[in-house]
Amino acid sequence: MSLIPRLRPASLRRAALFGITSLAVAALSACGGGDDERYPAIEINIAHVNDHHSQLEPFSAFEMKIGGEATQVELGGFSRLTTLFNAQAGTKNLLKLHAGDAVTGTLYYTFFKGEADAKMMNTVCFDAFELGNHEFDDGDQAARNFIDMLHAGSCKTPVLGANVVPASGTPLNPSGSPLVQPYTIKTYDGVRVGIVGIDIAGKTTNSSRPLSTTQFLDEVTTAQKTIDELKRQGIRHIVLLTHQGYEADKAMAAQLSDVDVIVGGDSHTLLGDFSAFGVASSGAYPTQVTNKDGAKVCIGQAWEYAKVFALMNVKFDDRGAVASCGGNASLVIGDRFARKNGSGSFVAVDEVTQANIVAGLANEPRVKVTTPDADAAALLATYTSQVAAEKTKTIGSASEALCLVRVPGESTNRSSGVAGCIEAGAQANLQARGSDAAQIVAEAFLAASRRAHFALQNAGGVRVPLRAGTLTMNDAFTLLPFTNVLVEIDVTGAQMVAALEDAVANHLDNGQSSGSHPYAAGLRWNLDMSQPKGSRFSQVQVKDRVTGAWSAIDPARTYTLVTNDFIAAGQDGYRTLGTVYATGAWVNTYLLYTQTFADYVKAQGTVARPARADYSHQQVRTAAGVVLP
Repeated sequence: MSLIPRLRPASLRRAALFGITSLAVAALSACGGGDDERYPAIEINIAHVNDHHSQLEPFSAFEMKIGGEATQVELGGFSRLTTLFNAQAGTKNLLKLHAGDAVTGTLYYTFFKGEADAKMMNTVCFDAFELGNHEFDDGDQAARNFIDMLHAGSCKTPVLGANVVPASGTPLNPSGSPLVQPYTIKTYDGVRVGIVGIDIAGKTTNSSRPLSTTQFLDEVTTAQKTIDELKRQGIRHIVLLTHQGYEADKAMAAQLSDVDVIVGGDSHTLLGDFSAFGVASSGAYPTQVTNKDGAKVCIGQAWEYAKVFALMNVKFDDRGAVASCGGNASLVIGDRFARKNGSGSFVAVDEVTQANIVAGLANEPRVKVTTPDADAAALLATYTSQVAAEKTKTIGSASEALCLVRVPGESTNRSSGVAGCIEAGAQANLQARGSDAAQIVAEAFLAASRRAHFALQNAGGVRVPLRAGTLTMNDAFTLLPFTNVLVEIDVTGAQMVAALEDAVANHLDNGQSSGSHPYAAGLRWNLDMSQPKGSRFSQVQVKDRVTGAWSAIDPARTYTLVTNDFIAAGQDGYRTLGTVYATGAWVNTYLLYTQTFADYVKAQGTVARPARADYSHQQVRTAAGVVLP
């Protein structure tokens, strides 16, 4: 199924010019085509974002370098994205894409369940939106509700997912007419371009809550099948709109024929060279690889949380192949700046310095000083006013930054811009201790349970780093945005170690989300990711809650684990826990995990990084054999 937009008069004139060529291409394609086929040489410009996760407001006090000097800026904000998308209105052959995970992550989702996100997205009017795994966090009906809200305006943005197959009679396929389409088609200069949607299969099934009847088919197989279907229609130019991660996009490109462009999401990857600004990235923008045919493929991703606006230019030759691609992913910032004074505190710069900074960035494509769109800002304000009081409630403070890491040693510093997480030679992501934020969450769980011996939290359930300073309810809900509750589950020592092995194997061996990586309180270990499953964890020890003494875990002893109900039920690759859960050996505490964290901070007054001996990760060797400090 496809959505073929009506051609405007100018498009009709262009279509007439190329009509004979297009018919010839279609006829040749229907017969299998040949190497001597000729196509109109066209270019398209793809403006895209991904993973905004209900983060509609900007981030204050983001630290970066400007002109070689440490500078705090206001980063992102969806209203600024609207400004940049609308500024492209006159751009030739513009394609506006969102690569998924629009929802869950802030109080805007907690209170409005996607309504605010859908209305803000409609200030852009995307040409296509790819379902992400988090669109299924609250099930198929919630995904359906979000699509309905997205379609409530005049945009009617096509929602894609070629490998998402909902059963007839379910919310996403109520009467045999699925609301999720495999692809949509746009026409530029009389030439049709196919946009194919692909969602991450295993992660959505294991890490969210879709109906058991909703199928998530193999990503590569489905992508090739859909590309082949479009080729039979005479469509040669193919853009994959994916939500599966940067590494998976690169791997997929090598396995596919006739793919030209991949615009992705899920891994929250920043692409481009931002070293001059003190911000780490994971590759070039756009990243250029080759497909199964040896032809060029252009890959783009736009970081996270409405922080980046990406614009890719792709030129096709007369054989329909990519001739070149360029463009930039750009950090989106406001025009107010702070720099350190003589005592080392950040203070607002004077007007002359402000004007000089703005002027110096005027021709810098990697950083865009942007004013929020007035209409989008006014729309957001109607929601902001309803949550402002709740967001500002103070729950305590953090005496130091609590950095965010998924897997110790990972290449991306998820805490970029957070003071205390970015020191030269001591990047938070390169430390053996891993995630301070996940560790503190696990500590909060353990404190909330009177009978548990230890607590467990998966890395992906903890969403942001926490800055030093005052902590509010908004910080708690942004850190832990999901609707999980705590359960206490009885496991033997052997089962607990097996569950840890499951969690790491999920991302190292099974190609699933790194969000499964484990963090614990009252439980610690040495981890060697260069070893095979079953041999990665050693020196696993349990802390006595009364004496504080550590001792080796007893494989035969039964312990009580407190964790979130999501992984207790075996999701995110925790198969051993799922097997135990199925026996009924667990108790629901009915404690919302977000509120549990807020209550912990309130009780502590001030939280800090635990003593190094209390971190779950004691020693870590990466999969590449690097021993972390």
